[in-house]
Amino acid sequence: VQLQASGGGSVQAGSSLRLSCEASGGTLTTYTVAWFRQAPGKERELVARIYRGDGSKYYTDPVKGRFTISRDNAKNTVWLQMSNLIPEDTAVYLCAASRSVLSATYSPSNYYYWGQGTQVTVSS
Repeated sequence: VQLQASGGGSVQAGSSLRLSCEASGGTLTTYTVAWFRQAPGKERELVARIYRGDGSKYYTDPVKGRFTISRDNAKNTVWLQMSNLIPEDTAVYLCAASRSVLSATYSPSNYYYWGQGTQVTVSS
């Protein structure tokens, strides 16, 4: 499966952005899809993921209540709606897909398919 991420940009704190991860060559419902982010000098961090089995969702604590991950099966796309952005959200955001079991979906090393990153910059 090939992934194409888009939707990043430069915004002010308190703004919203919606990232999209569009897939080709595979059906996203058969994959766990996650959004990771990586800021300069920091490790890649799992932001949110939607599990391939029951569609259960996970969010890292700093984004809970502000970010929403969703899947559009008809468009073979996973969205990340980001609201009330803060400067600490500034990073390159990457989408990734995996067929690992649920317990393995928290580590980037278990994702085998990656899209290119999209930059999100939030200014105060």
